[in-house]
Amino acid sequence: MTIALALDRLKTYAGFVKLEHTIFSLPLIYAGALVGAQGWPSARLAMLILLAAVGGRVTAMGLNRLIDAELDRRNPRTQMRELPRGAMARWEAWLVIILANTIYFAAAGAIAPVCLQWAWLPLGLFVGYPYLKRFTSFCHAGLGLAWSMAPLGGWLATAQSFGRFNEIVWLWLFAFFWVTGFDVIYATLDEQFDREAGIHSLPAQVGKRRALRTAALLHAAAFLALWLFWRDQPHSPAAFIWLLAVGALFIWQHAVAERKPEFAFFQLNAALGFLVFGFVLSSL
Repeated sequence: MTIALALDRLKTYAGFVKLEHTIFSLPLIYAGALVGAQGWPSARLAMLILLAAVGGRVTAMGLNRLIDAELDRRNPRTQMRELPRGAMARWEAWLVIILANTIYFAAAGAIAPVCLQWAWLPLGLFVGYPYLKRFTSFCHAGLGLAWSMAPLGGWLATAQSFGRFNEIVWLWLFAFFWVTGFDVIYATLDEQFDREAGIHSLPAQVGKRRALRTAALLHAAAFLALWLFWRDQPHSPAAFIWLLAVGALFIWQHAVAERKPEFAFFQLNAALGFLVFGFVLSSL
């Protein structure tokens, strides 16, 4: 295999698992790690957290793509993804998943026994999500719960015990409400297809406008959880400025969500994750 061909396959694999979407979870993972360590973790621990985060994310997305391959083939918006268009074979998808899963569990075990003990939970939640949308519009909450493992996992990597769970609970709830809300926004892209295919997304069940109002309420709850986190910290003025920036980005997101759902989902939420990281860092 030539270098050019190898690079092309790697590009295909990265597209298959949407590697760029890792930027949603990484800032929250490291924010949780900051809370658990009450400061910066060691370079070794930070690298192990990165390996676990990427390995877990690739495993979860790969399994999701395999489970949804037939739906993706039927959906005009997704039929050009790697599996539906034939750019990858299923055995290649399984190879990517097995490699990523090995990295994930090895990194979790190297961090601490308690992390290895609970490493199955995020993967189980991510595998459950694509099945939920086949029979309930609460599927978005399933994805929110899965993604909320990001700050919780980062925190456990540095705290290495559930004894101080109260210090992460508001950030965990923020992640749950935030991701549940932005998954509702994302689902508006497939409103018509979901309705025809019998997928129980919220936009397909209640219509785009009502779904977006629900997403706005969820993001209001997310902002409240972040304010409660700030309240329990030493009330840093700098952190309050970061908090206001997060609120402004939520407002912007919902101002454009109906007209530009992809921009609201990807670019604004990617930026929001880094704002939350800055907020947590300045709070400690």
